Amino acid sequence: MTAAPPLRAPSDVAFALTDAPDPVAWDALVAASTAPHPHFARHVIDAHRAAGLLSAALRYVTVRQGDRLVALLPYAPTRDLCGLGSRILRPFLSPYVTATAPLIADGPDRTAHARALVAGLEAASGGRAWRWPLLPTGEGAVPDMLAEMRRRGWAIGTVAAFDRPVMDRRADQAAFLADHPNRARFKDLRRRARRLAESGAVAHVSAADGPDLARLVAAFLDLERIGWKGKAGTAMACRPESAALARALFTATPGPVGVRADALTLDGRPIAVSLALVTGGTATLLKTAYDEGLRSHAPGLLLEAEIVRACHETGFAERLDSATLDGSALESLYRDRTPIAEIIAVPPGRQVISLERRLRLARFERDARAAAKRALRRR
Repeated sequence: MTAAPPLRAPSDVAFALTDAPDPVAWDALVAASTAPHPHFARHVIDAHRAAGLLSAALRYVTVRQGDRLVALLPYAPTRDLCGLGSRILRPFLSPYVTATAPLIADGPDRTAHARALVAGLEAASGGRAWRWPLLPTGEGAVPDMLAEMRRRGWAIGTVAAFDRPVMDRRADQAAFLADHPNRARFKDLRRRARRLAESGAVAHVSAADGPDLARLVAAFLDLERIGWKGKAGTAMACRPESAALARALFTATPGPVGVRADALTLDGRPIAVSLALVTGGTATLLKTAYDEGLRSHAPGLLLEAEIVRACHETGFAERLDSATLDGSALESLYRDRTPIAEIIAVPPGRQVISLERRLRLARFERDARAAAKRALRRR
């Protein structure tokens, strides 16, 4: 397949394959990005590095327009089944990353920035495939990126896709509830809240920095550790590295990424805790844990309903991103959806493994992992 002819673009837009960019320019890009998310922000990358969980092979495709950083994607090579054990490329990923869209500055040159980024992805690949999980295919500049890949002759296939629950803030809570398709769920939660209140004083508290935030992060680690994840050895507190990551991720630092913790308390004791990163008006609800001894009261969902209410009352975010996989309980609470896909994208050129075979291998691996996870939860 012949390469697509170049499109005219601003002459001062160019890509590079680099180490971590300048912190000030990086923060400015996060603040200026279309549909920004926290996962490729300096705050999250630095937290992984501080916890010893950042690959030494991590590199960055960057795009600059003049002296301004206008696009960025952290990536690393990895051996993968869809390459029959050979190396492919993948955006930065960890168990705590829930979206992998590149950061691309908004504005009239956004499409040109996306085109330059794709040229950089092609140069980084050296002909190898990209396996790209958790891509929000309808958000921000992702459609521009995918369109440019196809224009240049990339082969793109979908391993799996689902619609993630999100909540776009309405004028007020009443407007959110009006004609909600799952009003019965809120009625059920009010009933559960009344039953829980028979056991003591129930309250919703939140924190964004300081000792109160640190206490709620510690409460989250304790709740997750004593639940099923702790028994399975997958709670963040079960490994020193992941516990250190939790503390680094959810400590407020200067920059465009904020931190928020919400808790439902019973007589002052946290019985459910949610930890979020707030970027560009979106609160990404990364982690939630609850007291499983109170499961019949659904404390986790009661807390989520309180976060929805607080969002409408205080405006701490314009969107709540559930950060969940398919089949989340939040599907009954959040009215809105954003499409998420795992794709394999192969640059033009001769390929030993066909796209169709890569997709079959990736789906096999994905199904096997899902089955193992279900078995682990039944233990």
